[in-house]
Amino acid sequence: MKAIVAERGQITIPKSLRQKLGVKPGTVLDFQIKGTTLVATKADQSDPIDRVYGCLKQKINTDEVIDSLRGKEEK
Repeated sequence: MKAIVAERGQITIPKSLRQKLGVKPGTVLDFQIKGTTLVATKADQSDPIDRVYGCLKQKINTDEVIDSLRGKEEK
């Protein structure tokens, strides 16, 4: 499939490719050059905090953690 680069450097990704790859409005693409080839991949947009949020089963009192890190005695 071919696409023409517009005057402002924009291209349109053919609809069949967008559908097959799940590229939707707002999808961030990462571009790289490999030899004479331009390669576009979907960028990882997941937040590192979101990946681990909720993985701890124990409820933690942040005040107690900070106090223990500072060497204060627990009350």
